[in-house]
Amino acid sequence: MAKQTTIKTIEQNDNVSLYSICFNGDELSEYEKFLTMFKDNARLNHDFQTILLALAKIVEVGALERFFRNEGRMNDNLCALSIDSRRLRLYCLRISDQILVVGNGGEKTTRTYQEDETLSGYVMDLQKFDELLKQAQKSGAISIENNVITGIDTATFEL
Repeated sequence: MAKQTTIKTIEQNDNVSLYSICFNGDELSEYEKFLTMFKDNARLNHDFQTILLALAKIVEVGALERFFRNEGRMNDNLCALSIDSRRLRLYCLRISDQILVVGNGGEKTTRTYQEDETLSGYVMDLQKFDELLKQAQKSGAISIENNVITGIDTATFEL
């Protein structure tokens, strides 16, 4: 079943724009669902706080490559925030140093995300969205300039 997907601006300044995807008219973006899911989790609080600090640094200086670990295929923009503990994952699409699409994530309890149905689902959604974003850019429906994706606020994608 196809999911209607829109994009929501989370944060925007001269250094970076953070976006997140919303499914089927959900009020909360995938990133906001991640925040809601882990904000009161005492066991993973250290990792959660580390992720929030990393995102604050990204807002300050940009989505520089050093903040991320590649998680996907060679031809996609999928990555995870690189934090030391490696228990909590937040998956993202790093479009450039100035544009980041923040997705969802969770606790990694298996060796790879592919072995976890929930994490694998988040990854596949982001990979599909990455493909659709590239197609929309090629067709001229959206354009990416510096830290802004022009035309994205009104775009809807079928995932």
